[in-house]
Amino acid sequence: MNDILCPSDRRIVVLDGYVANSGDLSWSELCALGDLKVYERTSPAQIVDRCRGAYAVFVNKVIIDSETIALLPDLRFIGVLATGYNNVDVTAAHRAGITVCNVPAYSTASVVQTVFSLLLALTNRVESYSSSVARGEWTACRDFSYRLSPIEELDGLTMGVYGLGNIGSRVAATAHAFGMNVISLTSKSQDHLPDYIEKVTKDELFGRADVLSLNAPLSADNVRFVNADTLARMKSTAILINTSRGGLVDEQALAEALRSHRIAAAGLDVLEHEPPLADCPLIGLDNCLITPHVAWQSTASRRRLLSISADNLAAFLSGAPQNVIESAV
Repeated sequence: MNDILCPSDRRIVVLDGYVANSGDLSWSELCALGDLKVYERTSPAQIVDRCRGAYAVFVNKVIIDSETIALLPDLRFIGVLATGYNNVDVTAAHRAGITVCNVPAYSTASVVQTVFSLLLALTNRVESYSSSVARGEWTACRDFSYRLSPIEELDGLTMGVYGLGNIGSRVAATAHAFGMNVISLTSKSQDHLPDYIEKVTKDELFGRADVLSLNAPLSADNVRFVNADTLARMKSTAILINTSRGGLVDEQALAEALRSHRIAAAGLDVLEHEPPLADCPLIGLDNCLITPHVAWQSTASRRRLLSISADNLAAFLSGAPQNVIESAV
């Protein structure tokens, strides 16, 4: 826990600041707005005591539900240190006169970079080749070059993008720059899409994509969007990339598809349970790369997150709030 005293009696609490800022960045912009206390992590049992008397509370994944809100009469602002805000009961907050703000689009560049890091790791096998050289296999080779496995060119392949928000649109543009054909399942009309994006149906998305990138938020309508039925429609050479939400994928069905080579490979930055359960069926598969939900957290991205979060509170204090999450009511 970091206690940072600021020249104000306005109490500001960060409940789970460690992942966003483990000490390599500064909380100074928030500190300038009040008496700031930053906790690295907070258990459910600690939430109310730590927030009692606070004017503003910031959370990343800590759950602020209606029962918690009812016990915090002094609270006027909840800042979400993320884009997603399903951990906050926004309706209950609004009923209590509390403004809730999130941070949209701060991690777009970082996430898109991870999409293609995973994809290129699967197609170019850079780590495998580097390890081979370190083992002395190039030194012992009779030829100037050798192949451990086929290297797939992205040029000419079809990139399927599910979700054309800030991140999905950048994924599509980057894929186009690689020379890929881009198709997308989106609610946007074809007239409102760039010329290089073709709007397709769900069946076409799964059937035609050589690479399928999931970039849509999780909702009640798309839980396990990737499942046994949709995986059965994919090419045996297809690659799945998920940097969005783990709940979009039926993990057991994907594991079975990878083991049977129903599809070629998967690159995942998110899982249904985070941290994953000990029996997660995807961990350890040779054709599945998994990173621990790091796509959002480049240093530049986290710096933007903290700065915009402070701007959100400053705007609220000035009477012109920004990035306000509207109530469902």
